[in-house]
Amino acid sequence: MRRFAAFFLILFCLAAASAVPHPDDFTRKFVGSWRLVSIEGNPPGRPFVYDRPTGLLMYDSAGHMCVNIVLKANRKPFVPFAKGFLTATTEEKAAAFDSYAAYFGTFTIDAHAGTVTHHLEDNLVPGRRTDNVRWFEFQGDNRLYLIPTEDGNGGVLARKDATYKLLWERSK
Repeated sequence: MRRFAAFFLILFCLAAASAVPHPDDFTRKFVGSWRLVSIEGNPPGRPFVYDRPTGLLMYDSAGHMCVNIVLKANRKPFVPFAKGFLTATTEEKAAAFDSYAAYFGTFTIDAHAGTVTHHLEDNLVPGRRTDNVRWFEFQGDNRLYLIPTEDGNGGVLARKDATYKLLWERSK
């Protein structure tokens, strides 16, 4: 009888352990290229006007990530295009800078907290090497909400109060 009970206890523990996704399982869910579908709300403390934003987010299996977002679709090209950045005015460069966001680094996942942390190695904004913590929500295997935890004042929002969300769709 004891062996029978021990067998079922072991079987129950194995079933429970396999039902809970391991952090590696979450990492595999993130790996790949993601296209920006939409941005909901505004970042706390930084009102932006988004105009048909587009973007690409990439995670690799070695733990690296990068993101590029065009905040406004009506970005004006530098004239003449052939010389580009070399002949652009200060105002043109400022407008280009203001309408684009980009950074790269590594990432870690806290499956229990439901967060992914982007550890910035460098950024379009010089000197901004920090950790960007995002709550994540998967919708099936092909859609991913990333929700910044920052409150815009150096603190953290309660998850229920976060209204700024970026929806990404896995690239095919």
